[in-house]
Amino acid sequence: MKRLATLDASWLAVESDDTPMHVGNLQIFSLPDNAPSTFTGDLVESMKQAGNVEFPWGCKLVWPSFLGRILAPAWKHDKHIDLDYHVRHSALPKPGGERELGVLVSRLHSNPLDLSRPLWECHMIEGLEHNRFALYTKMHHCMIDGISGVRLLQRVLSKSPDERDMLPPWSVRPESRRGKKTDSEASVPGAISQAMEALKLQLGLAPRLWQASNRLIRSVRHPEDGLTAPFTGPVSKINHRVTGQRRFATQQYQLEDMKAMARASGSSMNDIVLYLCGTALRRFLLEQDDLPDISLTAGIPVNIRPADDEGTGTQISFMIAALATNEPDPLTRLKHIKESSSKAKEHLQKLPKKALTQYTMMLMSPYILQLMSGLGGRMRPVFNVTISNVPGPTDDLYYEGAKLEAMYPVSLITHGGALNITCLSYAGSLNFGFTGCRDTLPSMQKLAVYTGEALEELRILLLPPKKKPSPRKPRTAAKKKPAVKSDAS
Repeated sequence: MKRLATLDASWLAVESDDTPMHVGNLQIFSLPDNAPSTFTGDLVESMKQAGNVEFPWGCKLVWPSFLGRILAPAWKHDKHIDLDYHVRHSALPKPGGERELGVLVSRLHSNPLDLSRPLWECHMIEGLEHNRFALYTKMHHCMIDGISGVRLLQRVLSKSPDERDMLPPWSVRPESRRGKKTDSEASVPGAISQAMEALKLQLGLAPRLWQASNRLIRSVRHPEDGLTAPFTGPVSKINHRVTGQRRFATQQYQLEDMKAMARASGSSMNDIVLYLCGTALRRFLLEQDDLPDISLTAGIPVNIRPADDEGTGTQISFMIAALATNEPDPLTRLKHIKESSSKAKEHLQKLPKKALTQYTMMLMSPYILQLMSGLGGRMRPVFNVTISNVPGPTDDLYYEGAKLEAMYPVSLITHGGALNITCLSYAGSLNFGFTGCRDTLPSMQKLAVYTGEALEELRILLLPPKKKPSPRKPRTAAKKKPAVKSDAS
């Protein structure tokens, strides 16, 4: 058995019928040329016939104590995993459009995972217009975070459209630098030595964590310092209780356009993403007559996983930044967002890497306690909305000759946070996934549309339109100039 880390186990502790803690990924593929009509059905059957089901796909939870989800849950290999249950085949009424696909994914994402089985499902969806199909995969957040989820799915894709007989994601074992154990670690003396080293580490990090806490406390008393603290955002329409049904919407934008705007404004790509989301939220809440006088805040997950670690579990920390939703001028709004995110990043960078996990638990503890105590959505939120930007593959990828056209993240929401916006880059595009509560945000699709309009507005403000070349005048014969006589001649 392999015990879950504390942060991973916390996602199980806050699981409920209204707040299932799974995340997903929607991949849209175009069928290869001359693909038979049975292509997707054949693909599903080959996936089910795969050999080994590797970690974490082949593991299910065990509860070694009566406290179950709260105390020391662990992974155990499922020797009789039922791939017919986990791999499913669906179809849209042809020709299925983006709306029909969104409705189906919303419904699939609303259903909680069965905690008595391995915590994942993969849905093949055929019938998408323009000769396409989709794969929607969901996994529990105690197994993966955004980065590890993308890497798990990406590992089986190929840069070659000609590769065939490819393995499904669950047949490839991820490599984790942190997951490797030596003989000494498995022995009793090794475990004692490891515990002593961990204790020394905690004592050494305590002063740095104390300094970080003091900076957050000071920022509450002195907001002019620019650091956004937890619980400083207002209560708005997106910060109430949620129900179990979800809505899902997507948008896709070109990365190069957004990079050009970032360069023109001296901002980062994350700043531009925050600006688009903040501007869309401002317009949405104005229309609902629910725009607070103070700015909404965003909780921004930050990857702390080493670059060579392809393991599972949750390895993230959090920044909190203001979205300047109370600022009517677009460029001033972007300026305030840039300053706030810069302060948040500076605050996080002052901590040593070894302290980030402890800092994350310290920051997230009030959030988790809100959810476990039933106070989530009944008091001021830790932050108003989660906005995440996950780097994805940069090259075009294929699976069994089918080209991957887009990847959209499908995330989770909680009481007090009825909206999650996650972006995933892929092959020159930035793909936005909007996950919201069906009942709390019945018009959530407008938010997705408003980010596109915010992008166009910012483009006009930052990037001057390209001048069209003026039409060339017809050339006329040059007149011969009279010869100039020299006085010496």
